Amino acid sequence: MEIVTSILIVEDDARIRDALQRALTRRGHEVRIVETGLAGLQAAVDDPPEVVVLDLGLPDVGGRQLLVMLRAVSQVPVIVATARDDELEMVQTLDAGADDYIVKPYSANQLEARMRAVLRRSRVESEEPVRVVGALTVDPTTRVATMDGRELDLTKREFDLLSYLAARAGRVVSKRQLMADVWNQPYGGADKTIDVHVSWLRRKLGETAAEPRFITTLRGAGVKLADPDA
Repeated sequence: MEIVTSILIVEDDARIRDALQRALTRRGHEVRIVETGLAGLQAAVDDPPEVVVLDLGLPDVGGRQLLVMLRAVSQVPVIVATARDDELEMVQTLDAGADDYIVKPYSANQLEARMRAVLRRSRVESEEPVRVVGALTVDPTTRVATMDGRELDLTKREFDLLSYLAARAGRVVSKRQLMADVWNQPYGGADKTIDVHVSWLRRKLGETAAEPRFITTLRGAGVKLADPDA
């Protein structure tokens, strides 16, 4: 098993913090723990970890708010670990920039498997080539997308969606695939979530559902990104 050299746990429950630190340290990981959101943000900036494990119920700042703040300065993989099992909460947290979402109680083995998965995705993404689809350029390494040389202002989830479609340009991708691979929810059926993000992405690409250019939605089949001039 590949060793994760640095894990930052942001958790205010001392019992959970101590148990995770013991279990993950025994498995060969280097673990830092902080009790508050702002301390976690500072720790992630000062000495970036390979992965962050983030609780939502923090004493000083909401976990989702902290996630947005962290995403403004870092693309470190974040696994949200929380007792909140509401589907809307899960979707909103993933949309805010979380890479995965695990519900308490969970074992160290489960968490470690989730960490391996998000790190694999992160490393594969960093090795992907720049994708060019007509006037659109998507660079997974720098996480920058441009249209006619102009940088697009995308959220993390919008970029993830665009990058995924660009890597499969010309192919129809089902909504089930998108939920599994972009939202990391293999059993989710949140078509509305995808529809909303496709709509936002279209707007930033200068198109609409009525007058699509790059993105086409095929009813009952999925979504396709293609060069409109091809």
